[in-house]
Amino acid sequence: MEGVLSLSDVNLDGLTVLYRVDVNSPIEPSSGELLDDGRLRAIIPTIEKLSKTKLVILGHQSRPGKSDFTDMSAHSERLQLIINREVKYVSDICGKLAIQSIKDLSDGEILFLDNVRMNEEEYGKKYKSNEDTEKASIIDTLVEIADVYVTDAFAASHRRSPTLTGFASKIPNICGLLMEKEIDGLRIALHNPPRPYISILGGAKADDSLRVANNLIKKGFIDIVAFVGVAGNMMLWAAGHDIGEINKNFIRDNLGDEFDNTWNHASNLISKHRDLLFLPSDLAIEVDENRVPISLDDLPTDFPIYDIGIQTLMELKPKIKQSGCILWNGPASYFELPKFAFGTIEILNMCSEADGITIIGGGHTSALVNQRGVSKFMTHNSTGGGSTMSFLSGERMPVIEALKKSYSIFSDKLSQIGINSK
Repeated sequence: MEGVLSLSDVNLDGLTVLYRVDVNSPIEPSSGELLDDGRLRAIIPTIEKLSKTKLVILGHQSRPGKSDFTDMSAHSERLQLIINREVKYVSDICGKLAIQSIKDLSDGEILFLDNVRMNEEEYGKKYKSNEDTEKASIIDTLVEIADVYVTDAFAASHRRSPTLTGFASKIPNICGLLMEKEIDGLRIALHNPPRPYISILGGAKADDSLRVANNLIKKGFIDIVAFVGVAGNMMLWAAGHDIGEINKNFIRDNLGDEFDNTWNHASNLISKHRDLLFLPSDLAIEVDENRVPISLDDLPTDFPIYDIGIQTLMELKPKIKQSGCILWNGPASYFELPKFAFGTIEILNMCSEADGITIIGGGHTSALVNQRGVSKFMTHNSTGGGSTMSFLSGERMPVIEALKKSYSIFSDKLSQIGINSK
């Protein structure tokens, strides 16, 4: 990747490496068991690449106040099982226990530190700039015992905190294999993708979907933007279809303060780019826990819209099949309810069978791809959620900016600080 240091540029054998990851995972609240280890498996290539270093892993799980905010012991244990190597764990981040444990490491050993968000500097403070994060005491402490910083925390790269962006001018920051894979994979969606190019945008976060749609249209090479899920419901509403108060209120409540801005984006898309948009032509509502199909002529409805209908899927299928590039982010339905998983599963099947490049935009969509065992049929399955949407929306990414800053500082000085260039 241009403008950053990557693992292909350097040999880090024998060095102490701070390795920042985002392995934030769904957890079963009562047992603390990890329900999905996809993000842990995604960092294996980088861990293997760093097999002759003293590797110190920094990660987070959820945030204070949430039921799944826990230490990293379960992540450490699961990683040890996955890679079949010892992974030491210490319930400390930058205190005496952590520092001594890092100093005691030998080449080839791995140490997993505790949830960095248990440190108030990491989560309890807002930072206006990357430079502000460099002033945190956690950074001053850790750089004293580390030679280099490697990041694979793509899923948090739209955020700013000391362990994400604070090392840029202190020690060389290097892009891990997962970070590099994510950026290269998602860049296809933003830079001259094969045509025709279709983007399928769904899920509950209509504001995210609309930001992505606006950026793709602005770049001028998108052929179809298909809206499904709650995003599709909102676009139908903006197009003049009365989706019923229950569905309007859900959208209003879900967007909160972002509603007015998102509504303006939706209205502008309808008025200025209707020729590029694909909207649902039929739907499925829940009535007494049953799936009931309705057409747009049946609107408004007093029941929640939980899925797209068969006619919509029949119209979407040839568009996906004929596309050179497909970007899909966000379910088409309330797929956690079996009776309403149909639309989402059918789109998943269409993408799995497509001949074109298929890019899955992270979050629930990525988790579904992993659960159904079809990741191998996708060109790129992102581990990001909000970060993927931010990247696709063309927004600034603090972690990527930190990598670029570090490159400008250290790229010509690696040999002086004991790092061998390849």
